[in-house]
Amino acid sequence: MEDYYKNAAIPALNRIGNKPIGVFTELKPAAQTKIFVLIPYKSLEEFLTVPEELASDTVYQEEASPYLNAPASAPAYERINSSLLKAFAHFPKLEKPEQKPRIFEFRRYEHATEGAGKKKLEMFNDAGEIDIFKRLGFNPVFFGETVIGELRPNLIYMITFENMEAHDSHWKAFGADPEWKKISTIPDYADAKLVSHITSTMLAPTVYSQI
Repeated sequence: MEDYYKNAAIPALNRIGNKPIGVFTELKPAAQTKIFVLIPYKSLEEFLTVPEELASDTVYQEEASPYLNAPASAPAYERINSSLLKAFAHFPKLEKPEQKPRIFEFRRYEHATEGAGKKKLEMFNDAGEIDIFKRLGFNPVFFGETVIGELRPNLIYMITFENMEAHDSHWKAFGADPEWKKISTIPDYADAKLVSHITSTMLAPTVYSQI
């Protein structure tokens, strides 16, 4: 898998305009090894044409051959779990952080209903929650609503820190921020109504990750 992304997939996707591409591993894996891959697309149409582009890329086909043609007795992976995300209106493009040693937090907010999910989107976009993340230095990479994927309805976002100490201090500052306290006390935006479960996964970028 590592060789596939480093030598075949990332170069080929870059050639057709998909960049930057992030590849991450869990900071503290609990069990099975997982690789997290983040690929940006400018449109749904572009997303749909990528398989055809890769199929006609002879360099990609050659470099990806060990991955694409791995025998059933020794597959490259156990299973692929993919999600298609729609960028938030107030954060329409992936933002690449400064290239230096850092860790990433991948957070998923699950909602009890689609209506609750729309309210949480409104809280991020219109009530100013995204602006708080930016102002407090969370260096967000993306915010996305899950259009296709597991455990819907949910939204997913990624933020980044220099280390775990910075992670903890930033979240402490967020909880104490006056603007956050103001937003979170609005009855329609009470998190207990909008978010039924939060999953946080700490990630480390691979040496060849472009994010």
